[in-house]
Amino acid sequence: MSTSFQKRPDFLPFSRPTIRQAEIDEVVDTLRSGWITTGPKAQRFEEEFARFTGFPIALALSSATAGLHIGLMALGLKPGDEVITTPMTWVATVNMIEALGGRPVFVDIHRDTLQIDEEQVAAAVTPRTVGILPVHFGGAPCHMDPLLETARKHGLWIFEDAAHGVGTHYKGQHVGCFDRLGVFSFHPIKNMTTGEGGVLVLKDEELARTLRALRFHGLEKQAWNRYAEGGSPQVEVTRVGFKYNFMDLQAALGLPQLASVEEFNARRIELAALYQELFAEVEEIQRPALPAYPHRATWHLYAVRVTEKAGMSRDAFIAELKARNVGTGIHFKAVHEQPYYQQKYPGLASTLPHASWSSERICSLPLFPAMSEEDARYVVAAVKDVLARRS
Repeated sequence: MSTSFQKRPDFLPFSRPTIRQAEIDEVVDTLRSGWITTGPKAQRFEEEFARFTGFPIALALSSATAGLHIGLMALGLKPGDEVITTPMTWVATVNMIEALGGRPVFVDIHRDTLQIDEEQVAAAVTPRTVGILPVHFGGAPCHMDPLLETARKHGLWIFEDAAHGVGTHYKGQHVGCFDRLGVFSFHPIKNMTTGEGGVLVLKDEELARTLRALRFHGLEKQAWNRYAEGGSPQVEVTRVGFKYNFMDLQAALGLPQLASVEEFNARRIELAALYQELFAEVEEIQRPALPAYPHRATWHLYAVRVTEKAGMSRDAFIAELKARNVGTGIHFKAVHEQPYYQQKYPGLASTLPHASWSSERICSLPLFPAMSEEDARYVVAAVKDVLARRS
């Protein structure tokens, strides 16, 4: 390492959840209450999340993957149906299409923003297409207007994967339910966390009734109401369902997180702006770009691309940063590059040049609210040191 660069003594992780005394107190209160599974706090969390996003209905679940699963079921996805989606996402988005017998149809991304290419979505529609599953990548929104136009023209549904999108807005409206359904994630690396967990947002009460039953064993009545004072213990199963319920323990963690998520997001925005400034003249690194249309990005990820000018692979770059006590992530190896999808749908790499290029080069740098400006400046200094010594 160069003499001007001083390695920090402690490791800076790619991400760290913000857990304060408020979260600890709420969890302890739940443990002492005697009600730790789905109960009144889970219902309160749903109500507050619905208010936060502006959608009338929010249904909390054990994970966003569970939401994708039952959401696609409730929308009527059948074997052989095609769903247009992006390869630049965590594999769960596509796995749930595949698990239900649907066929994911991948279209390319915009190379600068990593968002799904709306023109390619329109061109990919066939008589077998039933829906569009866009992903609001990295805390910025997709271009929803043309996607909605395509959906209306062909009678398709849109199910938004907003796993990265708590607090993200498109043209003044919170993302998640511009059409039928949207799903959010509360995994520990997200902008707010419930440990594990997710939530579906929607406007249609009939669809919500189906989703509530699918969420918990096919019961249309919530379990906690059956055991509460005055409730009936009678169990009525109306369809085959799953055990995807959200616990009060998760809600106890999530309620103070939701109350502070705008503060968390504001800090992410500040840190991302600093990164953007400090990396402006580092030509070996392609900075993440934001869309030109009106929006509010919340910077779930700060995902750079290690370009050909770096003279080294992304994996070598990551290893060198680790040696300098900087953690990183890969978000994401494109789904069509994963072994299962390579084997089942061969030859896609040449049809998805921007996603394939990004998949080989993408690297998420540390970004979380508890980071200091000094931490961010250290990351940039470490990157510059890696590049200076790459020979």
